[in-house]
Amino acid sequence: MKRNILVTSIALALIFSGLAILEACKSTDDTVTPTSTSGTTTTTTSSSAITTTLSATATTTTCASTGVAQIVCLAEAFKATLTTTQLATAQLTYSKTNAQKWSNLPAGLSARIGINLGSLSSTQLAAFRNLMVGLLALGTTNEGYDEMIGNLAADDYLNTIGGGSDYGAGNYYLSFLGTPSTTGLWSILFTGHHYTQPFTFNAGAVTGVTPAFRGTEPQAAVTAANRTYQAFEQERVAFGAMLTGLSTSEQTTAKLSGTYTDLVLGPGQDGKFPATKVGLQVGSLSSDKQALVLSAIKLYVNDLEATTAATVLTKYTSELASTYISYSGTTAMASQGDYVRIDGPSVWIEFSYQGGVIIKNTPHSHSVWRDHTSDYGGN
Repeated sequence: MKRNILVTSIALALIFSGLAILEACKSTDDTVTPTSTSGTTTTTTSSSAITTTLSATATTTTCASTGVAQIVCLAEAFKATLTTTQLATAQLTYSKTNAQKWSNLPAGLSARIGINLGSLSSTQLAAFRNLMVGLLALGTTNEGYDEMIGNLAADDYLNTIGGGSDYGAGNYYLSFLGTPSTTGLWSILFTGHHYTQPFTFNAGAVTGVTPAFRGTEPQAAVTAANRTYQAFEQERVAFGAMLTGLSTSEQTTAKLSGTYTDLVLGPGQDGKFPATKVGLQVGSLSSDKQALVLSAIKLYVNDLEATTAATVLTKYTSELASTYISYSGTTAMASQGDYVRIDGPSVWIEFSYQGGVIIKNTPHSHSVWRDHTSDYGGN
């Protein structure tokens, strides 16, 4: 009799153990464990729910101030929703080393700093949304804040088609480097796979908004939260229009001798601007062709809220004649291996159309916007 009881107990233990193993191995979009620099962070909100929550741009805030003072207010309002532990994760000291902790890889493959969106409650996500709405442009499809949401939606899609827990909106991180103020040096860093946007402030002014990374996989449209997004398609089209608008001789001058399979000044390549500009000088072009170059630049600059965008665009417009454009591959920017560069006294933009990672045999975009003088706020 005792032997039968022992056998039964062992069998039940094996059954419960097996169920536990099955539960641990079960794939779900609701719980992922991306790696951060502070260890493993458990995501509690599903990626699709995050994107849905953030896609509503209506905001409720008591921050009536304007300019940097408004951003400080919105930042502190978000921080006020965090627990003590969360705040310690999100609020860090300012250093260029911290500011450089961004990548085009998923956070599970390249650790980020700060707090991940997947660990935030709906109230905290709403406060995060208020902050980003204050920093980015509203009202233009697939640009500014809408582009950010489209990028998250694309990453959610990769999560569902085999990318797994390394992908999805929950794996994007926000950090405050230095204490938000209208006097000191500090920055906001929002970074994840295929989207990084920093904002550096000093003495009550915006001093830098680069390096900013953009990309998307798939390049094709994705649908989320009752919307269809194609986050980075307008940039590809604009580059194609800029290059195909050139004459044959201008295209010859603009064409680079080498081939480019990725960005030259991507993550980890800070300050490595080529000593000599190459390609076609924009000042040699007719006014309509110069306008096509400026249109491409605007798709990056105008992602920002209007006041900041206007300041940056004024500088880039004044330097347009001394800016150079170059490319490799075809002028259509529609084939894998196509690459284009805009290199000015200040502006640096690269676009690379390269092979798919999760979606094989289908190109997708990588792009970086840098500034020769104000990356990381010039620090």
